[in-house]
Amino acid sequence: MSNASEYDHHTQIVDESQTFGIIFALGFMVFFLFAFIASMLGINWRNYLPGAESAKGLIAGVNAAVYTFMSHIT
Repeated sequence: MSNASEYDHHTQIVDESQTFGIIFALGFMVFFLFAFIASMLGINWRNYLPGAESAKGLIAGVNAAVYTFMSHIT
């Protein structure tokens, strides 16, 4: 019976990590599109994304924003 409990726990961990990955990917795409369009329009997008204020580049800023966003929803 303990094997079933271990299997359920392992399945739950895998499901949570897949869910985290999906939310991270979706958040990255949304923030990246926002930052890319804003940079094309000449808008200072770093002020609008949480955690991206001190980032040097687009990808680093978006990555920081997504990690900040993820820490607020978990």
